[in-house]
Amino acid sequence: QVQLVESGGGLVQTGGPLRLSCAASGSISTVEAMGWYRQAPGKQRELVAGISSTGTTTYTDSVKGRFTISRDNAKNTVYLQMNSLKPEDTAVYYCAADRRLFISTRWKEIDYWGQGTQVTVSS
Repeated sequence: QVQLVESGGGLVQTGGPLRLSCAASGSISTVEAMGWYRQAPGKQRELVAGISSTGTTTYTDSVKGRFTISRDNAKNTVYLQMNSLKPEDTAVYYCAADRRLFISTRWKEIDYWGQGTQVTVSS
C-alpha cells in the first residue's frame, strides 16, 4: 500500500511558473517509477511526465522544454516544475506511482494515485 499526497496547485497567469510536489509513504519499496498525469474537462487522462527510480525521464510532446520532472529518493518525493504555463495546461494533475520500471502511458495500468491537485492558468 502506497499513499501519495500532492501539493502546489493553484491559479496562475499565462506564462507563469508553478511547482508541484508529491510525497510518497507506505510500502514505497514496491515503487519503481513515478510521474504526473493530468485530466482536463472533457479530455482523456494523459501522462505528462515520468521518471524512473534511476532518473530516466519522459515527457509528452506538448510540455517538452517547459516542464521538468525530478525526484528526491531520500525524501520519497517527486516534483514537477512547470514554466511558461498556457491556458491549455489547465487540468487536475495527479501524482502517480508504478511498480513497473518505467511509468505506464495507460492510466488504467497505474498502481497508485494521489488525490489530484487543480492547476488553473488564466489568460
